[in-house]
Amino acid sequence: MELFKPLPFKSPVSFRCFFCVDCCRGRHVYLTVDDIRRISRLGHDPSDFVTLSIEGTAVRPTLSIREWDLGCVFHDPETGRCMIHEAKPLICRIYPFMVSRRPLGVEGEEPFHYKGRTFWLYYDGNCPGINAEKPETTITPEDIAELGLEFEDEFERTNLDAFTKLVERPGGQD
Repeated sequence: MELFKPLPFKSPVSFRCFFCVDCCRGRHVYLTVDDIRRISRLGHDPSDFVTLSIEGTAVRPTLSIREWDLGCVFHDPETGRCMIHEAKPLICRIYPFMVSRRPLGVEGEEPFHYKGRTFWLYYDGNCPGINAEKPETTITPEDIAELGLEFEDEFERTNLDAFTKLVERPGGQD
């Protein structure tokens, strides 16, 4: 099974998380400085959950994973629950959806215009929570585009200098 099966996201979908853990394993999760700050305020030391990834000339903070199962360090393998749910990273709040600045070549995809920007929105066709029976919520393309904008803006401010300044302050305080 492919890790992410992108399908066009053009209209609201019902959603319910089944805690199947597929979204918490084997993923490359970019963190923003704001994500790191929120998680740190829960009492977690960035050295325990941040891995620095080198991409060309950029150094990007990513969420650490466990070596034994490639699971997120904050995923509880016994309960399937996120241990930092109230402060989870933006990328995790977006999933099982995806926001792209360019089309992926998926049949039926269309540009989505939101607040002066153009995106292509997708959802993971492998996620059992999409259009589930007895949904917990309904998610709209606008909801995901808003999170995508928030991520873009925060990620733009995230660099090695901003990360270094954050970890030099006890508790990640400004």
